[in-house]
Amino acid sequence: MNVLLCPLGDPGYLYPALAVGRELRRRSHTVHVLAGPRAVPVVTEAGLDLSVATDDTTLSVAHWTVRGPEQYTEVARAVRRLRPDVLLTSVLNHGALVAAEAEGLPVVVLGFAAHLWPYRSGGAGPADRHDRTWRLTETLKHHQAVRAAAGLAPRHDRHPDTPLLGTTFLLRGHPALEPDDAELPPAVRHVGPCWWEPEPPSAEPLPDSKPLAYVHLGRTFGGSSLWPRLNAAFSGGTYRAVVELGRSGASEAAADADLIVGHRPWMGPLVERSDLVLTNATSAPVLAALLHGKPLLVAPNGSEQQVLAAACLRAGVARRLPEPGTPATVLNAAIEETAHDPQLRARAEEIGASLADGKSESRAADAVESAAG
Repeated sequence: MNVLLCPLGDPGYLYPALAVGRELRRRSHTVHVLAGPRAVPVVTEAGLDLSVATDDTTLSVAHWTVRGPEQYTEVARAVRRLRPDVLLTSVLNHGALVAAEAEGLPVVVLGFAAHLWPYRSGGAGPADRHDRTWRLTETLKHHQAVRAAAGLAPRHDRHPDTPLLGTTFLLRGHPALEPDDAELPPAVRHVGPCWWEPEPPSAEPLPDSKPLAYVHLGRTFGGSSLWPRLNAAFSGGTYRAVVELGRSGASEAAADADLIVGHRPWMGPLVERSDLVLTNATSAPVLAALLHGKPLLVAPNGSEQQVLAAACLRAGVARRLPEPGTPATVLNAAIEETAHDPQLRARAEEIGASLADGKSESRAADAVESAAG
């Protein structure tokens, strides 16, 4: 079987696809990865063959709403050159979905840790259904624009989310992150984290005078920056924070705040050494926290952050970070109480153990083989 991985190139999208690609390669399938020049070292470390895209922006999640036609062109060109039997792509990569449709190829989509769009039935109430319907409408608007640019005729699907789900849509979280009565679309299934990241060059030397909290920042989407609360929470308190900037922009750390700030292509070893994970609630840090049995403090802004933060609170693995303007003493207390809450930790360990035992890469590879078959 010939598989083309065409994920978005950012680590939270690229790394899970590489995890599945490595398992498919272990099964003796031919695997190529379409990615931008920036991904060359990572794909090489993963041991997979790279087909280099024109640039890094076309397949970047930062441009998914505007670069869909270019995504389509890039993926369609790779399909014509490599002749794959099946595609594996990321949620929000509309260019790959449309290229698969145009070429009549099956496509498996790696999603987030929780479902974004409406359930077939059930859910968390009318407000949640309204938000999910709005999110679906906005996502379909961009997908339909890519289809129109590709010259495809309008679709007439029974369910509006059908074109976004591909042949199979894989959720990387745990069923506990969905409401108990939620009925997922038939194409959607849970497989687990599909966890892989580059090996750190060595153990990062960190001061051991204070316990650690791992902080992973996401985009603000016009919401509240975490920096004022981070500066307050980690000034004069018990904990020191190791902060991953991610795609959040430049550091705004105060000179007297106990923060170690940087960009790293991995997080697992730091999460393992920390007592809790503080995050805007994107999939990678949430899954890392669960896999290491760490409780979460969540402070969501836009996009999938609201969905996943609500899922973590519902599943009993997280608390919400106090709102902007909260006194430093209250923020200090929130860090302490979350880190030492036995119920949060026990629930995170329970769900994390289930995720770790689930052989997610194998289950995802099974789904790719089934789609191609």
